[in-house]
Amino acid sequence: MKKIRTALIDDNPHAIQILRDDLARMFPEVEIVGEADGVVQGAKLLRNSQPDLLLLDIQMGDGTGFDLLEIVPDLRFQLIFTTAHDEHAIRAFRFAAVDYLLKPIDPEELRRAVERAKKMLAVANHTQTQVPVLREHFQKEAPTKGVSKTIALHTSEKIHIARLSEILRMEADGNYTEVHFTNGQKLLLTKTLKDFSTILEEVGFLRAHQSHLVNFEHIREFIKTDGGYIVMADGAKVPVAVRKRAEVVERLGA
Repeated sequence: MKKIRTALIDDNPHAIQILRDDLARMFPEVEIVGEADGVVQGAKLLRNSQPDLLLLDIQMGDGTGFDLLEIVPDLRFQLIFTTAHDEHAIRAFRFAAVDYLLKPIDPEELRRAVERAKKMLAVANHTQTQVPVLREHFQKEAPTKGVSKTIALHTSEKIHIARLSEILRMEADGNYTEVHFTNGQKLLLTKTLKDFSTILEEVGFLRAHQSHLVNFEHIREFIKTDGGYIVMADGAKVPVAVRKRAEVVERLGA
């Protein structure tokens, strides 16, 4: 079994202990190669240990997790934030395609995040991509606008950076999501539709149905008969849940 070299950085010793215990219980392949309690010590740890996976706190006594990423910009690892931040900040992190765990950490959420990181580690070049993507999104978008105009979409093979305006709609496919673009391209993503709904409904998308999330910008018609459905710019017909019909009518000005 290939070891996953893992570093833990948090200024709360109790939080580190919980992570260490949960990881040992759920993932025997995870090898803790070091721990640190802040930005300065964390930078030294990362330079010396070169981990595959980093679990990183955001607010620490001597700075933030983002400060740390600036100090060591060229490292290659999968990154999971552990944060007590507010919902606005979490949205920004999600747009940057960074897994996060909201404190107090749910062990099942930890399990899912590490499983996702394992899948990404199994694909060449993904660890080279994630941190630069995070930095670009956080520096250029989040400080000034709160949300990004682009989103990083994980498939099992790559990270695809897309503008939100290019996304036509998303459709649930079990624990995966199929995204449809305005140019006809499709991608199968490794997150659930609920994950995307949580963030995209804040920026012009509509969860029209349990299995469908649409970009309101690309709705062409709402047909009130046959139970009610939306016609998208590509001609796709998307069903509308009964509880969503009033919202669709109101937003379309019908």
